[in-house]
Amino acid sequence: MREAQVERNTKETQITLTLGLDGEGRLRGETGIGFLDHMLTLLARHGGLDLAIQARGDLQVDMHHLVEDIGIVLGQALKEALGDKRGIVRYGSACIPMDEALVLAAVDLGGRPYLSQRLEIRRRQIGDFPTELVEEFMRALATAAGMNLHLVQLAGRNTHHIVEAAFKALARALRQAVALDPRVKEVPSSKGVL
Repeated sequence: MREAQVERNTKETQITLTLGLDGEGRLRGETGIGFLDHMLTLLARHGGLDLAIQARGDLQVDMHHLVEDIGIVLGQALKEALGDKRGIVRYGSACIPMDEALVLAAVDLGGRPYLSQRLEIRRRQIGDFPTELVEEFMRALATAAGMNLHLVQLAGRNTHHIVEAAFKALARALRQAVALDPRVKEVPSSKGVL
């Protein structure tokens, strides 16, 4: 089984996360941030990932520390669960509509972290969730996983729809990238290592 469990305990956050790459698309647990729980549920469901999380943080300060640290822990778990990456597809992309919104996600699990996020997020908040934290989460995830991640908005006006389409597109792109290709016996790189 391609699984990993990662813990992160700081003065600001306490997180335990378990990730299964070959799952049934279920999220168990919660972060204490309703909108983030909704996005992680979508990530698990559309990514075919089993994700269990227990998270606490200094929400009395704001959501930033917890959102960023969850991105870090999820990225670390993804990297660990992939192991040496032998036999994976490595690349994935998806273009996902959500009503009037349309977002493209493309990923490369080649070990070189990079985030390009071109989303036109007009509202400052979705409920009580600061929308600037979407980029913080994505950057932390990409960096910790060693993943090249591009998110490009092709259409949309509604902030919730844009962010939801981005998480669903990321999920579908990851689902492709982590899949095992029976024709690939080695690491999917001409260098022989990722």
